[in-house]
Amino acid sequence: MTEDESLLAAIHEEVRLQPYEPSWPEKFLAEMNRLASLLPGVFSEIAHVGSTAIPGMPAKPIIDVLAGVASMALAKSLAVRICAAGYGTSAEFNDSLADRQWFMRWSQGHRTHHLHVVVHGGDVWRDHLAFRDALRASSELAARYAELKFRLAARHAIDREAYTEAKAEFIRAALRNA
Repeated sequence: MTEDESLLAAIHEEVRLQPYEPSWPEKFLAEMNRLASLLPGVFSEIAHVGSTAIPGMPAKPIIDVLAGVASMALAKSLAVRICAAGYGTSAEFNDSLADRQWFMRWSQGHRTHHLHVVVHGGDVWRDHLAFRDALRASSELAARYAELKFRLAARHAIDREAYTEAKAEFIRAALRNA
């Protein structure tokens, strides 16, 4: 598989959940350290978010990395450097985002990491951490979220955007109750 074929396969990869993998936190730490060494002094803080950050949570096996920076201007200026560090992105998609920049790392036709570059301490930063922490603190909330994810993965197996959007109301409700 060529690099371009691998990227296309990763972009169009189906939504498939798998049981929690205990190695996910270690994979996050390895990526956090890799990013910090490749882009020293760029990030205020790097955090593990998303379902792979919730012990016991089924997930797409993609490590979500939340990287905090001082401003969105800085976030937008990092695309070339982040892509040189092994990530890809869609400039068109990122241009449509006011509150973050998004990057994807892949290998052999599968997504391995999503990198979300946001303002450290801003709304997106706080919301990602609050949702992660709410799921870690409540096994009942985590079980409801896992059930929803399985239903939505079956319904939107070939549409990642629809899958993500369909989870949004659950996430908003959890944040209101956090």
